[in-house]
Amino acid sequence: MGTHMKTTVEISDALLGEAKKLAAREGTTVKALIEQGLRQVVAERKRARPFRLRKAAFKGRGLSAEAGKLGWERLRELAYEGRGG
Repeated sequence: MGTHMKTTVEISDALLGEAKKLAAREGTTVKALIEQGLRQVVAERKRARPFRLRKAAFKGRGLSAEAGKLGWERLRELAYEGRGG
């Protein structure tokens, strides 16, 4: 498994109590349960893909010079003009 490092982790008394009972029932150690839990979380996070916003650019060069001078509120008004928004 490689090298091991000693560390201190603060766990609530209630959770530690439950972990100790579970470890005793399963004939294992709290350390083993913690390692198992960490491995599971790390594996799940590795599988999860980070959110990526798709590129939704339009052909062209962005806002016109006139529109670039407007504030966000006015741009939104123009975008929804005649659409009931």
